[in-house]
Amino acid sequence: MSRILNTINLRVRRDLAARRGVARLPLRTVFSTSRNANEGDASTVLGKRWSDAADTVVIGGGCVGVSLAYHLAKGGMKDVVLLEKSELTAGSTWHAAGLTTYYSPGINLKKVHYNSIKLYESLEEETGQAVGFHQPGSIRIASTPLRVDELKYQMSRTHWHPTPQFFIGPEKIKELFPLLNMDRVIAGLYNPGDGHIDPYSLTMALAAGARMYGAQIYNPAPVTGLTQTSDGKWDVQTPHGTIRANRIVNATGFWARELGQMIGFEHPTIPVHHQYVVTATVPEVKALKTELPVIRDLEGSYYLRQERDGLLFGPYEKMEKMVLQDSWVRDGVPPGFGKELFESDLDRIMDNVEMAMEMVPVLKKADIINIVSGPITYTPDLLPMVGPHQGARNYWTAIGFGYGVIHAGGIGKFLSDWIRTGEPPYDLIECDPNRYGKWTDVPYMCAKARESYGFNNIVGYPKEERFEGRPTCRTGGVYELLKGKASMGFHAGWEQPHWFYKPGDDVGYKPSFRRTNWFGPVGRECKLVMEKVGVIDLTPFGKFVVKGRDAHKLLDWLFANTMPKVGLTNISHMLTPTGRVYAEVTITQMSPGEFMLITGSGSELHDLRWIEKEAADGGFEVDITNVTEDIGVLGVAGPSARKVLQKLTKEDMSDAGFKFLHCKAIQLAGVQLRAIRISYTGELGWELYIDQNKMAAVYKAIMEAGKDEGIDDFGTYAMGSLRLEKGFRGWGAEMNIDTNPLEAGLDYFIKLNKPADFIGKAALQEIKANGLKRKLSYITVDTDDIDPEGNETIWLNGKVVGNTTSGAYSYSSQQSLAFAYLPMELCSVGQKVEVELLGRKYPAMVIQEPLVLTEPTRTRLQKKAKKA
Repeated sequence: MSRILNTINLRVRRDLAARRGVARLPLRTVFSTSRNANEGDASTVLGKRWSDAADTVVIGGGCVGVSLAYHLAKGGMKDVVLLEKSELTAGSTWHAAGLTTYYSPGINLKKVHYNSIKLYESLEEETGQAVGFHQPGSIRIASTPLRVDELKYQMSRTHWHPTPQFFIGPEKIKELFPLLNMDRVIAGLYNPGDGHIDPYSLTMALAAGARMYGAQIYNPAPVTGLTQTSDGKWDVQTPHGTIRANRIVNATGFWARELGQMIGFEHPTIPVHHQYVVTATVPEVKALKTELPVIRDLEGSYYLRQERDGLLFGPYEKMEKMVLQDSWVRDGVPPGFGKELFESDLDRIMDNVEMAMEMVPVLKKADIINIVSGPITYTPDLLPMVGPHQGARNYWTAIGFGYGVIHAGGIGKFLSDWIRTGEPPYDLIECDPNRYGKWTDVPYMCAKARESYGFNNIVGYPKEERFEGRPTCRTGGVYELLKGKASMGFHAGWEQPHWFYKPGDDVGYKPSFRRTNWFGPVGRECKLVMEKVGVIDLTPFGKFVVKGRDAHKLLDWLFANTMPKVGLTNISHMLTPTGRVYAEVTITQMSPGEFMLITGSGSELHDLRWIEKEAADGGFEVDITNVTEDIGVLGVAGPSARKVLQKLTKEDMSDAGFKFLHCKAIQLAGVQLRAIRISYTGELGWELYIDQNKMAAVYKAIMEAGKDEGIDDFGTYAMGSLRLEKGFRGWGAEMNIDTNPLEAGLDYFIKLNKPADFIGKAALQEIKANGLKRKLSYITVDTDDIDPEGNETIWLNGKVVGNTTSGAYSYSSQQSLAFAYLPMELCSVGQKVEVELLGRKYPAMVIQEPLVLTEPTRTRLQKKAKKA
């Protein structure tokens, strides 16, 4: 290390403010106001009149909070107030490296990044405030064949977006960044328009815009208390007085946990130490005629950009070396902390420094003038928590931003649109704050934050799993029985089998961009369900009981389908006011006025929040109970399912005695449970809803009873393949907030002629009258060792015409299948297109759906044939 330190001639000077040309407080200086916030009235302390009422109070004056205030005010909302405890940008914003990029591995976040950059390009002209926005582009460098696959994978998911992104070779990379050592460089992902912005200037420009459009910004104005009124509004207490707000937004950065604790939440956010290094002038850099693009060396796990005539580079060290500020979780943020930094630790990042010097040799002779080590906030999965929070009316969050600068503009617009219109402008469920629950305790949060930081630049595979902090307290009744014989997936805190091992299998988690070790075993499980009988753990389903005088009335308002009669089940959809699909739910009326609602694991609290909001806003007299953790679920499916279950119960399980989509309370193996004749495999099957404590006994009994029928386990990968063969749509793929149910082919479940009004009914009638522009299509893809998974680009004659939504291999027909959205003129059976997979365009064709008829349909046709 001493050789390296001598080579780079370490001379740290504390002048972060000077390098950006903005007057700031020096490092290691705790911010303090010149007057006590409690002295004098508000007008004296704040220099402006105090508002005692507001439509929206945004709490937190970093770039995200100020962006939200700006967008709300610009969108026409009156009475927008932002409260900042000390000074705008205090916290993580002021010391951020300020990187901006169109690139995001997530499909939905690409829109956030795009909207941010487009805003930043025009903000200076709009507000008259300089923002220091540089757009030299950026290059993600691939130095291994595996990284090349990753870049091609990302390109296939980007072509159908407006994001400018190109796969480039070494010659183009060298042309764009002539200071690179090209020995390891194979390819790159180039985003023109990427770059960096001064976070301080950005925030001040947004603040100027917010004030220009009528928002009030108060600082110093710390929030000292939050009290909810009986009508769902909030009293926001500060030293200057109390503001009555229709809603509040927590945008407090690494103070988010403390603000949440005021109203009973333990938000899973934690500060981590992030360092970046700034050099003095580098002669080779100064001699360049154009600014260097930002580079991201994926193997070296660092970013590097030009900073004036020098360089700035920031590493993401491995998780065993990174540092969490976990004392803040336990003790809170130290009073007065705002414009303070941590002590730097160059030793911790020396592995990354060495790799940076190898890739950019001029670094070896560069003088370091600054090492910035500051807190940035992480959530367990590194994504922010954005939107209304379940469990408290009119409480919204915009917290947990590890990349706040690039997210600020887009998230501000996203939340503003949602708040003003009552529905999200596009799907961003991966950032829904309600993806977390009480199971996200502090040990889990810390373990995942370490993992997420250390894995910042690891290869991003399809079907990715990360294992730190697992299992959580959410282990179902059969977890102990299954964990040793299956590859487990993580679903909203639950462990659920993806696929099962057999002797001779290549076991374990072995991710790949192509078919991998689970491909054969999943085919075996599909064959099991199609020919014999299989059992699957479906415990992660979200489960609610809705009952009371207005239960039927509420659900009729919430769902586009009619409500099932007692003892029956149906599939229903909650829509937004503009007619888009908010959720898909299985509804059973268990007894008069008592309903059980089943939703997917990833949308448990997402759906519950929507239901609770509508119940409260509409004044419905209902009782809504979340029973997700109390009830386990086993699915039993296959042609022998009836025979196996009949051995364990006196209930008549025949087709006539237990019809499709019927529900009964039965005794099975001596255990009282609720059975629904339904299976998401499309085969003969039942779902069994069981007390968690009795689930293992029922599972063992079923497995014992099914020995002669060849019963075995199957996992979610097999279920995914089987549902696609049957043409079943999946929420979050074929349908979500970006789609309407008519284009998704859900017409059967949408009852526009039902007497009751429902959310989105008028909008759907208008959509139907105007006609559709696109439609969900069912396609086969002629591939080799790779299968579509969803979000791939579809081409025709060299032009982008659509995108896949989900895909899998059909073991029944021995070919790849996918759902895809295509323009109406390309939806006819026989239409040929191409699907882009890992840089190749594979032939595809629209076919009639489904490829395999469901068991109820086959049975009905057989009966019809016999009568004929």
